[in-house]
Amino acid sequence: MEHACLFPSAVGEVSRLHLLHSCYRRRHLFLGRKWSTGALSILMNGAPTSLSSVQGLTDPLASQTTKFLSRCSGMQHGLLCLDNAHENDTAEKMNSSRVIVDNQNGQMESQKPVASFVSSGEGAFADNSEKTNNRILQSTCRNGRLLVAAKLVEVMSRHNQIPHFASCINLIRGLLKVDRLEKAFKVLQILIMSGGVPDIITCNMVVGGLCKAGQLSSAIDLLEDMSYSGCLPDAITYNSIIRSMFNDKKYTHSVQFWKNQLRKGCPPYVITYTVLIELVCKHCGLAKSLEVLEDMATYGCYPDTVTYNSLVNYTLKRGRFGETTIVLQSLLSHELQPNVVTYNTLLHALCSRGCWDEADNILSIMKETLCLPTVVTYNILINGLCKYGLLDRAISFFDLMVQENCFPDIITYNTLIGALCKEDLVDEALEVLEKLHCTACPPGVISYNTVIDGFAQKGEMNKATVVTFQMIQNGILPDDITHYSLISGFCRVDLGDEAAAILKEMNRKKSLVRPSAYRSVIRCLCENGKVITAIDVMESMVLAGSSPDEMIYSTIIKAVAAAGMIEEAHHLLKKLIEWRILSEDTQMNF
Repeated sequence: MEHACLFPSAVGEVSRLHLLHSCYRRRHLFLGRKWSTGALSILMNGAPTSLSSVQGLTDPLASQTTKFLSRCSGMQHGLLCLDNAHENDTAEKMNSSRVIVDNQNGQMESQKPVASFVSSGEGAFADNSEKTNNRILQSTCRNGRLLVAAKLVEVMSRHNQIPHFASCINLIRGLLKVDRLEKAFKVLQILIMSGGVPDIITCNMVVGGLCKAGQLSSAIDLLEDMSYSGCLPDAITYNSIIRSMFNDKKYTHSVQFWKNQLRKGCPPYVITYTVLIELVCKHCGLAKSLEVLEDMATYGCYPDTVTYNSLVNYTLKRGRFGETTIVLQSLLSHELQPNVVTYNTLLHALCSRGCWDEADNILSIMKETLCLPTVVTYNILINGLCKYGLLDRAISFFDLMVQENCFPDIITYNTLIGALCKEDLVDEALEVLEKLHCTACPPGVISYNTVIDGFAQKGEMNKATVVTFQMIQNGILPDDITHYSLISGFCRVDLGDEAAAILKEMNRKKSLVRPSAYRSVIRCLCENGKVITAIDVMESMVLAGSSPDEMIYSTIIKAVAAAGMIEEAHHLLKKLIEWRILSEDTQMNF
């Protein structure tokens, strides 16, 4: 149902809650007011705070101060400041104050004003010596005047002056971070033409930016300039360009591009070669990728197991088992052997489809070829069996794993604990959890949460609370998932006060509480006649920044009527319709 109008702030919500409070407290309906102080108190750290303490209102001045400090935090002497780089061209114009830079003697020296530089294009900078302009370049970079610094580099280039290379590198990176790709590219070109040798990281940042912007030809030009400058491209450089070519659907061009690079003496990077083959397979089919694979061998680019593993993974993810067989045959024909990654990839695909006989065969082959299964291998098998409900076989593999001195990790144990809880064997899961303390991988928050949720699903909240207490004693703090499991469990057994106490603790810690949690607790409290406590929960919901919906208000009204206050229920219904929380045609039978 669409609500035509809601109060724009928490103040409006609180006013409604005050109306609800006044209606019930006039009749002394103090039902469910006392918070539970039983076993759940172990979750509380100190005395509970008032609901008003969780309002979380932000002081505007403090907010602005935080933003200012955040901007200033990155400014360090001698490093490029990026926060001022978003200034537009008008803001670039420097005032009439003089630029102060460090001279060689470590003293401060005044230079000519910079204001005329921006307005005239050349200005006073054109009359400066190379040494002076480089001092100004370093100063403007340190002060975050990136656009002014970029302009200065162009002026120096036109007057055959060599800019300070280290400042240019910092300037390029800074311009890229503020999305000034064209200026960064221009500065890099000037740096290279001036005889500077850029570092590979900076060059790859520019190449990646050009590819992302669709300027593929400029990226290729820069690739050539890198080779001449002494900063040789690496696999990341080539990968960026090849991926960009495929994004532009230039499949044939990408293959030819890589061949040309190999002819020019480019090292046959296996990573780049693998990326190329995988992209060809994805866009042109397996047959074409195998053809390219064979063709590349004539250029000294030979496939390895990693290359084939990428094809195995690609074909299996798409369920093309016939193509996977072809890939494996090609792998063997090149006198290569599958490794543990190859087998694990095959096992994952087989287990996800329930092909247990084939999975057993793969495991046997691994042992016969002395490619012994690892903990990852067994985790794949155990996880797949647990998902299909084959817990007995999963435990058998766990035993086999231990017998072969392949020690389980926390993923193995968490998988088994989850499967036991899913099969309603929570007590057995608790036994596994307790035994973990004697192993090399003690339980974490996921292990505890799984068991706590298992008991909560069964409504055994005493056990869930005890496990939570043990969790805290072992130095592991409950998280939101822990709290949600407890809330759900307490509501399931009609212990609304305990569930409300958890919500209160979450609000005290400023945790994000889902509206569904509030709804569950309010419904539970109202069904047990604890209207005042339900209103308190709704108040905490508002103060936490979440607005109650029609269902929550309707639940409260019905609970009021059920408590014998028919007149108050009608009054609340009328007010909520006036506030447009409920529609005008809302009907309730009291």
